[in-house]
Amino acid sequence: MTSNDPAPKPVPGTIGWTDVTLMDAPRMRDFYADVVGWTAEGLSMGDYEDYVMKAADGAPVAGVCHARGVNADVPPVWLIYVHVADLEASVERAQAGGGRVLVAPRGAGGGRMAVIADPAGTVLGLYQAS
Repeated sequence: MTSNDPAPKPVPGTIGWTDVTLMDAPRMRDFYADVVGWTAEGLSMGDYEDYVMKAADGAPVAGVCHARGVNADVPPVWLIYVHVADLEASVERAQAGGGRVLVAPRGAGGGRMAVIADPAGTVLGLYQAS
């Protein structure tokens, strides 16, 4: 792949990202940096920064986010985001199957995301790339 090649299209059903949303994001950023050896890079959220956590090789591996702004209603759990082909259809199927929508579909990271809970209460992020 050259720098002019488009990024490969995400495959539906694969895990695309993991993050956690917390009240004290700077403290948790430092906690995870110490515990697992990640380094943090700030990601502007307008009037504050969330954090992209990077592995030793510099690859982004996770996010540590503030529970405010667009993330105010995201539960404080390590949340995986699974790629889906059609976000609205996946959200509708989740509700039809007894799940709940915790965060309604919205723009995020150049695509769209939502957070659902399955009938047992397990939380999952859904992401449709643009």
